[in-house]
Amino acid sequence: MPRAPQARKKMYVLDTNVLIHDPNALLNFEEHDVIIPMTVLEELDNLKSGKQAVAADCRQAIRNIDKLLGDASPKEIEKGVPIVRAQKAEPLGKLLILMSAQHVESHSLPEHLNDNKIINTLAALQEKHKSRDIILVSKDINMRLKARGFGVEAQDYHNDQLLDDIDLLPTGYKEFPNSFWDTIEKVETVQREGVTEHILKREGELAKLNINEFVIDEQGFVGKVSDISDTQIVIRDLHQHDLMNEEVWGLVPRDIYQAMALNLLLDPDIHLVNLTGSAGSGKTILALAACIEMTVASKLYKRIIATRSTQGLDEDIGFLPGTEAEKMEPWLGAIVDNLEALHEDDENMTASVDYILSKVPLHFKSMNYIRGRSFQHSLIIIDESQNLTPHQIKTIITRAGNGSKVICLGNLAQIDTPYLSSLSSGLTYMTERFKKFRHGGHIHLQGVPRSVLAQYAEANL
Repeated sequence: MPRAPQARKKMYVLDTNVLIHDPNALLNFEEHDVIIPMTVLEELDNLKSGKQAVAADCRQAIRNIDKLLGDASPKEIEKGVPIVRAQKAEPLGKLLILMSAQHVESHSLPEHLNDNKIINTLAALQEKHKSRDIILVSKDINMRLKARGFGVEAQDYHNDQLLDDIDLLPTGYKEFPNSFWDTIEKVETVQREGVTEHILKREGELAKLNINEFVIDEQGFVGKVSDISDTQIVIRDLHQHDLMNEEVWGLVPRDIYQAMALNLLLDPDIHLVNLTGSAGSGKTILALAACIEMTVASKLYKRIIATRSTQGLDEDIGFLPGTEAEKMEPWLGAIVDNLEALHEDDENMTASVDYILSKVPLHFKSMNYIRGRSFQHSLIIIDESQNLTPHQIKTIITRAGNGSKVICLGNLAQIDTPYLSSLSSGLTYMTERFKKFRHGGHIHLQGVPRSVLAQYAEANL
């Protein structure tokens, strides 16, 4: 009987930005060979110093390469060192370090740029291994275009892209036209300790719901998924009137989406809240009001730690004079703006804000200073989290200690980090990964309630 033809093993050449984006990328190419050009090692070496997030990721990538190569001899490295993923697992694929090759002048790009050096090396490798598929993996669109133009196959790094289309990202709720109950054939309703729960068969649209997601309809019904099994789904009845009139530090939700977000923010059993939405949809002000309420009024948490990912912040903060808090102040103006909005009806707004800042244990922290820390009984607000890679967002969320809550805020339409898109953003990755987490919740806020002007600009500019 003839044997089935084996799939061709590929050779994947990794660009520097892939190893920075995901230092563990080396392990994600299954049985295929992974090649790291010498130019990439040099770039990692140049970027490894300092306290920036990029430097920490470079150091991690270098450690991973060193661990895989072990004590292999130069000849073994040239042939390829087997990639061992676990102690007892069979090695799959090989890791090679590729030296820069000599090129014929007429068939090579000018080598004043590192990108060109890598593409030239790949072209020479392609000439040498005509029977193998050689693919450049890069997060840089322009690098991929240059490689294709030079006859080298190139693609994006997709390993941590869990979705093909951003519209498939969960919103955190399911809206039903007319009445939700028109779609239900059988329900068992249970009342205990002032809570009404509906036990339904998990089928049709209900099968798509995850834990802590909401159900809303045009008739005013609001429910929250409190439990899920293979066959059943339990929806807790939330009264719309109570949700819409929940006042938190003087703030009342403007629409049902903000009301659902506040419900998650104030729920002590939810340890991770993830709010997305366009500019002005109320992400920061909702998070801040809920955090002040839970630290000052109900004293559920000891402190609020606010941080944000802003392109340039990592590099610039070290050169600014002053304490860490003073350095962070210009970057966290959004927090102060929202404090002013919460107290705009007071007789003296400035005095109120100063009083709150002295009363509330609110700490502004740089992303760089969060690494290696452990925060107990804290509320951690990560603003602009769409600018983080999946690896960076993991680094921050794992800082949360006992009794802490993490609140991620972001707008996937405003990504400032090079090489990140709405599909490869850490915010998208986390939203998809945590959708089945019993102690996590996500709401995509609607509309632009900031002002009539902002609403018109969002729609028409």
